[in-house]
Amino acid sequence: MQYRQFGKLDWKVSALGFGAMRLPIIDKDQNKIDESEAIGMIRRAIDHGVNYLDTAYVYHGGNSEGLVGKALSDGYREKIRLATKMPSWFIEKYEDYDRFLQEQLDRLKTDHIDFYLLHGMNKHSWPSLRDKDVIKWAEGAISDGRIGHIGYSFHDSLEVFKEIVDAYDGWTFCQIQYNFMDIEVQGGTEGLKYAADKGMAVVVMEPLRGGGLAKEPPEPVAEIWEKTSSKRSPVDWALQWLWNQPEVSVVLSGMTTMRHVEENLASADVSRVGTLTDDALSIIDQVKEAYRKISPIPCTSCQYCMPCPNGVNIPVILGRYNEGYMYDDHRVARMRYRQLPREEQGDQCIECLECEEKCPQEIQISEWLKKCHGWLGPKP
Repeated sequence: MQYRQFGKLDWKVSALGFGAMRLPIIDKDQNKIDESEAIGMIRRAIDHGVNYLDTAYVYHGGNSEGLVGKALSDGYREKIRLATKMPSWFIEKYEDYDRFLQEQLDRLKTDHIDFYLLHGMNKHSWPSLRDKDVIKWAEGAISDGRIGHIGYSFHDSLEVFKEIVDAYDGWTFCQIQYNFMDIEVQGGTEGLKYAADKGMAVVVMEPLRGGGLAKEPPEPVAEIWEKTSSKRSPVDWALQWLWNQPEVSVVLSGMTTMRHVEENLASADVSRVGTLTDDALSIIDQVKEAYRKISPIPCTSCQYCMPCPNGVNIPVILGRYNEGYMYDDHRVARMRYRQLPREEQGDQCIECLECEEKCPQEIQISEWLKKCHGWLGPKP
């Protein structure tokens, strides 16, 4: 296992972190974790050098933390640093902070959380917690030893990301969605470097876009991978692209089978900063372009259509639809679409056509918004 500096801390984290959001399940029910298999996978990863384990209050219908607590018995808790997340959307008053943390400590069978995250920060959730004195509370929890360090996971624009970074000097780390297809999505590469320059550790989630980059690639993409002299799997290409960057502290993988664990451990063993050649990086750029050409909507996310006078988040909606086709994954695309606030979804379009007048690609946006919402929105 390779290890990397974790921000300003005098501690090195394994290149690969174990994300407990996609554990093996029974009968296709996300709430029913296959406990023996999941515990075996977690312990196998720890035995081979993984020292960062990430979970959250809501994962697997609230059952992930309990499973992790079981996996970390028999001396495994002392071998890792444990990360979990505050259920931010359930916080209604200051007293809820202590109530939920205590519940999480009980579930995880531990007396402290090494790295505690405010879950899913965005332009709505961050001000809500900030105004409920979350920083004051976190500093108290650090002082009494219940948590070691405070950070946050993030889903919003680069502007909001920088605002949160700058809002508090005591952040130890952040967690961002980042992969070679998402260099300008949410925080993106600029956000990664911005946080790292402030001394924050950066934990990467969604390195494979929810598994989209791990699937058998479409033919135009497969042809590019097959031309390479380095016969890596698409998963290894995606992971090595991340580990090539010095600002990336640890890459979380949500592993579902023991085979995933073994393959990811092997990839992490050979990971290094700055080892991908210019030719290798060019191959990844070609793959990125091939994926984008598969997209049915020719949206470049130039933002000329924004702001929508009715509040519809046009570029994000068109992007979610394209993602579903690019990665052949309706389920993940729909999940991401439903994360949008209801007032920003496609059915809020009133067909004023102001966006179409501004669109340099001449996209029939109002018609596409109907299709997008019909395919991705709530079932009637």
